[in-house]
Amino acid sequence: MTIEFPPNTSIDRNALAVLAALPVFNDLDPGTLVAVADQLEWFCLPSGAILFEQGEVADSLYAVTSGALAAWRADAGGQSQMIGRIQRGETVGEGALLSGSLRTATVKSVRDTELVRFSKKAFDELVQVYPTAMLHVARLALLRLEQAQHAGHRRLTARSFAVLSNGPAADAQGFAQSLELALGRYGKTELFTRDSMTQHTSAWFNKIEARRDFVIFVADAVTSPWTRQCIGQADTLILLVNAGDEPMPLLDLALAGHELADSQQVELVIQHRRLVRPGVAKRWLAHCPASQHHHLRSVNDIHRLARLLTGNAIGLVLGGGGARGFAHIGVVRALREAGISIDLCGGTSIGAIMASGVAAEWTYAQLVERYRRTFVRRNPLGDYTLPLISLSAGRRVSRLLRGEVGDIDIEDLALPFFCVSADLVTSNMVVHRSGPLWKFLRASIAIPGILPPVFIDDQILVDGGAANRLPVDVMRGLGRGHVIGVDVGSETSLANCTDVDELSIFARLGLIRSGRAPNILQLLLSAGSISAKRVTAENREQSSIMLTPDLEGIDMLDWKAFDRAIEAGYRSTMERIDEIQEALTSEAISK
Repeated sequence: MTIEFPPNTSIDRNALAVLAALPVFNDLDPGTLVAVADQLEWFCLPSGAILFEQGEVADSLYAVTSGALAAWRADAGGQSQMIGRIQRGETVGEGALLSGSLRTATVKSVRDTELVRFSKKAFDELVQVYPTAMLHVARLALLRLEQAQHAGHRRLTARSFAVLSNGPAADAQGFAQSLELALGRYGKTELFTRDSMTQHTSAWFNKIEARRDFVIFVADAVTSPWTRQCIGQADTLILLVNAGDEPMPLLDLALAGHELADSQQVELVIQHRRLVRPGVAKRWLAHCPASQHHHLRSVNDIHRLARLLTGNAIGLVLGGGGARGFAHIGVVRALREAGISIDLCGGTSIGAIMASGVAAEWTYAQLVERYRRTFVRRNPLGDYTLPLISLSAGRRVSRLLRGEVGDIDIEDLALPFFCVSADLVTSNMVVHRSGPLWKFLRASIAIPGILPPVFIDDQILVDGGAANRLPVDVMRGLGRGHVIGVDVGSETSLANCTDVDELSIFARLGLIRSGRAPNILQLLLSAGSISAKRVTAENREQSSIMLTPDLEGIDMLDWKAFDRAIEAGYRSTMERIDEIQEALTSEAISK
């Protein structure tokens, strides 16, 4: 749309067009926009320079016209964590125009960045003449406040990617072309190599990015000025390696003495011929530390990578709940049948075990057969022992888990995966993203009193449900996109039980068999999750969609209810499939 500005204005019309494209100003009428432009200060912030620091008095709003900023927030212990990026067309500090409060984060440039500054004094004067300007800024400030309260909902947006490879075998050019096509589903994308470039200045790079939603730079296979410039310009570095090659410190060689910015993400992409080769990811990660690694086998994996890089992925979080967790299998079946791609997954306790099968890309038939064999045909808690530490010795469940998943590491799973446990030493939740899969699954289901803890280094690990029965917050913290949570916990399974305090042992046994009184396993299961109920309630609110299958009549220890639980999960999910798809779509639009 062409904007008609008042005649005889002295403001540069290109500058006005830039302002009109900024969300904070784009609904202002031309006259108001000219008045705003007259009060703005335009300046350039060199890469690495601090715009403002946490704790300073806030007196201005800033808008990025080219380049990028990043924001860090320090916790009570003084540790700083990056909480977001501010890209071209975005603003920072809008709350200052309304309140003049202290800055809640430190913001600095991650590359040469052009900005405009709008002071609180200028804003206050403008509102006297154009009161509608207050409404636009207030709306934006409220939106940012909501995002801050749900920090995990905001993707740390990356728009520029640098592809570095360990040689011709990795085929960086072919990979980048495939990624360009996949990213094209989410915005205008352009690919650049050294040979296609005519200028190499930061300003030129910024102009290129201003015309595109995403830019991919293919670095040279050797250290060169072009490679270093690609690294300096990128929000995300993609380290592309061949699974059959010998691991090497790829990033150190490419940087060649240049420091990696602490705002940059590093993603390791491992190319396999067909199947994931166990152990390869662990060896490469030892040389190329990355925030996430990805296994690349087919075009489907390229599209998954594009979703993960742009914050359009779907993460599935499966909660704990004993035998009620079999419903997760039905949920997964329904999502797959509806064409809803699961890009990464995690869980707690029985949910962790089910999620590991999803991350391994087992088919529905494989999920049913393997888990029926493990939990129904063989009682995993059947090796009872003298209850000095627990009722079960734990050897049987360890053997069964190891038999189903083998000796692979979490890093070997086709999809990104995590599970959680609780450390009795520190009383903290522990998130497991690497290491022996079977061992950390065993830790995640080590219900205190029922199964022995898992001892690793200085940690004593027990069931993750003791700390976080539904780790939606962990998935949200990854910032990869939408989150589907599945809560199968039993909040009322012990309701309406009969008091057995004054009854004989035989009368107690009769009530337990009839289900009118809890047995010791049910009590231990329920007691172990009491402290996590508040966390679960908070985490449910962080999901894009929360699924709670109707599992009435299915107890947490009713392993024979395997088929009923699966059917309940499938039926409940199919009944809401339109709502699920609409929720995922609306969240994507609001990003």
